[in-house]
Amino acid sequence: MNAGGRGVRVSMVGRVAPWARRHRWFLGVLALGTALRVVTMLGYRPALWFPDSYSYVVTAMRPKPDLVRPAGYSMFLRLFEPLHGFGFVTLAQHLLGLLTGVMIYLAVVRRRRPRWVGALASAPVLLDAYQIQLEHLLVSDSLFTFLIVAAVCLTLRPLTWRTALATGLLLAAATLTRTVALPLIAAFGILLLWFGSRAARAGNGTAGGTAGGAVDGGTGTGTGRASGRVRRGRMPWRVTGVFLAAALVPVAAYGGWFWAAHHRVGLIGANGVFLYARTMSFADCAVMRPPADLAVLCDDRPPARRPPSQEYIWDPDAPLVRLPGITFLRETDALAGRFAWLAIRSQPLDYVATTLDELARSFAWGRPVYPDAETYGYYEFPADTPDPPGRHPAIVGTRFAEQYERGPIGTRVVEPYAGVMRAYQSVAFLPGVLLLPVLLFPPLVAVARFAVRRLAPSKGTGAGSRRAQAWRAAWAVPWAVAGLLLLIPAATAEFDYRYVLPATPLACLAAALMVRPRSRR
Repeated sequence: MNAGGRGVRVSMVGRVAPWARRHRWFLGVLALGTALRVVTMLGYRPALWFPDSYSYVVTAMRPKPDLVRPAGYSMFLRLFEPLHGFGFVTLAQHLLGLLTGVMIYLAVVRRRRPRWVGALASAPVLLDAYQIQLEHLLVSDSLFTFLIVAAVCLTLRPLTWRTALATGLLLAAATLTRTVALPLIAAFGILLLWFGSRAARAGNGTAGGTAGGAVDGGTGTGTGRASGRVRRGRMPWRVTGVFLAAALVPVAAYGGWFWAAHHRVGLIGANGVFLYARTMSFADCAVMRPPADLAVLCDDRPPARRPPSQEYIWDPDAPLVRLPGITFLRETDALAGRFAWLAIRSQPLDYVATTLDELARSFAWGRPVYPDAETYGYYEFPADTPDPPGRHPAIVGTRFAEQYERGPIGTRVVEPYAGVMRAYQSVAFLPGVLLLPVLLFPPLVAVARFAVRRLAPSKGTGAGSRRAQAWRAAWAVPWAVAGLLLLIPAATAEFDYRYVLPATPLACLAAALMVRPRSRR
């Protein structure tokens, strides 16, 4: 019996050791990322709080659609309420961060890119100190990042109705976590239809069995029955229909719940308010000539002397906040939306310029303080126990959080673990100035390769040539999604450092997929 047990152990070691050697670079990065998250949980117990955290907890404990944020993350919190500890929430968020890194690595190596490239692409989400700190905050971004990356990685798998269904459900969950994902549903639908149609025109399953337009590098084969359906030209419309149904039915159901609660169409009731705040970075009423009911929202100060956009939503002295009733009343939101669209129509060039200015902050050298010191400080590991909230909504949320925890809430800073993470955060993060070349790498390489093919066209027309074209297109989906995740907040709200982090792993994935595949041998 003992000899048999030793034989089993020797056999397992014989199998695991070669696998570990093959993936040693990624396993090292994953181990370090895991250790850093353990140190974080030991240093900051049980969680870090953000102003939004309290409203999420209120919705979790008193389920009702919020006017400012969808309830997806609140329902995520609700899953852990029976455990009565926010530490379980942060543990789950850290695990989601690790799984996100694993998905990035698997997506790269299944496409037969070098394993060290996969490890490098997964490093930002696994090792970036600000990513780890964001996972320890009670905010929706870690869950949102996981859902978006999972959806993108699924599109790199063989294109079937099952992958379309799963992708749609993931994007629906992401939309109900952060509404910035809603435009992505349309973008994904177009990409699925486009790549599927290319596969149908190619007339061969190896030409485009996935949304990335390529064969699954993990199998090295075609896509079997699914590819046959693509060949007949019917699959693109079917999978796109399945995807749209899976994505839009849950969103529509939530919209029905929102209507029942607030008698308003939509997923939230603050779109007009946030767009108004965004346009206040350039809106000039002397140019706009607003009617009397909109003129009350004007700010006579020149744009250069105005506060950050978010102050026009939360500052008690802001023109919109001074109006009677709460800021997010239907009438107030509609008034703010009308003002915002008038500003955009009247000053389109100023809107584009300020949007590009906000977008450029994603690629700044270092991390300049923005939009203000208070918000910036929430993304740093604190040296001392943070002060309790002072705003009334957060005070109300604190009472619900104490019910959730079944005791007092707060963050206990424990040394030396907390000091380790503070020191690590001062040096270990991906600067925006490095994110820019990562984002530019795929399209620049694609243009260069296109120019080379035009100058020296290949004579190959068989399956090998189609596969060569396929791996060149695989970067398009993650790159497009990364770009939209950076652009949409800059165009509709305001730049925030935590909005950059969900786009980073996708930009790294797109760059990794531009590397030439490993030889099958």
